[in-house]
Amino acid sequence: MGLSTLNYITNLLRLAFHDRLLRPLAVSYLVTTGCNLSCIYCENPRHGLRGDLSSLDQVLRILQTIRGDVDSLILTGGEPLLHPEIKGLVRAAKQDIGFRHLTLITNGLLLAEHRDLLSVLDLLVISLDSVDPELWHPVLGVDQVVAETILESIVSCAELQPKLGFRIIVNCVLTPETLSGAGEVLDFAIEHGTLVSFSPQAVNNWPRYELLVSDEYQAFLAELIAAKRRGAPIVGSEVYLHSLKNLTPFSCNPTLIPSVMPNGDLIYPCRPVERAGSAHGGRSCNLVEMGSLNLALKQAQTEFGPPPRVCTSCFQQCFIEPSLMQARPLSLLYELLRYPASRRARLASYAPG
Repeated sequence: MGLSTLNYITNLLRLAFHDRLLRPLAVSYLVTTGCNLSCIYCENPRHGLRGDLSSLDQVLRILQTIRGDVDSLILTGGEPLLHPEIKGLVRAAKQDIGFRHLTLITNGLLLAEHRDLLSVLDLLVISLDSVDPELWHPVLGVDQVVAETILESIVSCAELQPKLGFRIIVNCVLTPETLSGAGEVLDFAIEHGTLVSFSPQAVNNWPRYELLVSDEYQAFLAELIAAKRRGAPIVGSEVYLHSLKNLTPFSCNPTLIPSVMPNGDLIYPCRPVERAGSAHGGRSCNLVEMGSLNLALKQAQTEFGPPPRVCTSCFQQCFIEPSLMQARPLSLLYELLRYPASRRARLASYAPG
């Protein structure tokens, strides 16, 4: 039994005793805060192309510390492929440190230069908000040719899935500008044999107002639920999709997928709360200095207080999906038994952000 599975079972007992500090099912490590795009919906500060990053030796120390408490790792950013030693980093995470499940989240622009990493990955999550480059490139903040390059890379990498044994998930952020073409993203995923997930654009950690009052948004979510039941490769539980449609309040457990900065600082309890700059969140706990992810989480709770009980804020899949699947084990079992996409994406720990 892997650590992530053991942590899931342990968390069921903790929830029964109203313990809010749940053990992580995966960790999201920010390889760098730098990015080569300027997406209009991104709420993370952009720190140029390189941003904050650590040397390979320091990163490996951080990852070894994480591995002591969890066996599923998500490499994200910024844009992780901008790290000058990303190839050695990815290979060491899987082959030397021994993460059982490795996910890389990327905007896809540099994929052509890093295809040799695909055989090391379990999941590759790529942003895809529209299959129309003319519509998509203003969302990305780049020229149309860049959007075309990303689309071409996704298609070429998708062809390698059966041979190399990894899975691609295209993740679509629903915005008022791209909503009309979101159905084509689902069609693209079906055509090219990828999985697909959807989340609403957030503004100040709340779904964008134009979506909330949009009949088109409601109709699209209803169609997603129907398409999922017909067998479409949608990574998103029925409970999650209904929550997006109805904005159902949920009990958020952000420590299920904690985020760690490039230097090893723990973001507590989550990025939205930490970014707010209030007294409820911060980065005072460094994993390497603490020697343990779980110890860092305990120290953060002591300093900043427990995670929130009920959150009606971001509705981002990276927070709400793991929280729902942890709190509702029967719903998770239903998803895993009925939907191949939920099994392939390890739904309880899917965090596309």
